[in-house]
Amino acid sequence: MENEFAKVMSERTNEELIKIVTVERGSYNPTAIEAADAEVEKRNIDTSEFEKIREKATAEKEQKEKVDSNVVGSGIRFVNFLIDFIVWLVLAFIISFIIGLFVQPTDQGMISLIGYILIFGTFIAYYAVMEIKFQKTVGKFVTKTKVVKMNGEKPTDGDIITRTFCRLIPFDRLSFLFVKNGIHDFLSKTKVVKDNVE
Repeated sequence: MENEFAKVMSERTNEELIKIVTVERGSYNPTAIEAADAEVEKRNIDTSEFEKIREKATAEKEQKEKVDSNVVGSGIRFVNFLIDFIVWLVLAFIISFIIGLFVQPTDQGMISLIGYILIFGTFIAYYAVMEIKFQKTVGKFVTKTKVVKMNGEKPTDGDIITRTFCRLIPFDRLSFLFVKNGIHDFLSKTKVVKDNVE
């Protein structure tokens, strides 16, 4: 009788197979491991590659575990949100006050449009600039946390921009009540961790 995992393992790359039969062996069903071992033998994969890939996979796994163990909980995320919300409101107020000194629109529609632009503009600018430049917002400075990619590396500017715009998704703030990583973390493939993580 053919192993039920034979087809699945035949579709894996050499590197994936090596990871399965070495570093990730404990995460798989014994029948799946048998199929992976058989596929490695069938392909006659050079065992000298095993050690390099195993070392790389082990290092990646350790780094991921280190990052995961330092992910902050909902309480700290809520404190970050409150602090950042206050800072953002103060910024929006100051900027609108300054603009109000120079621009006196008489049309109610124009006042509303300027108001919306200010609200969204300061929101996007605050989060994007702070997290691109420092990996932190004011709230994260206070709680000694920072934004990282899933593997612990510094996020790219694109990651932060995605993260910032995803904050505008309705109910994003509530997602932290149910999971450690909210919607904007999930979609931008980022996490908030304690600042001591390398």
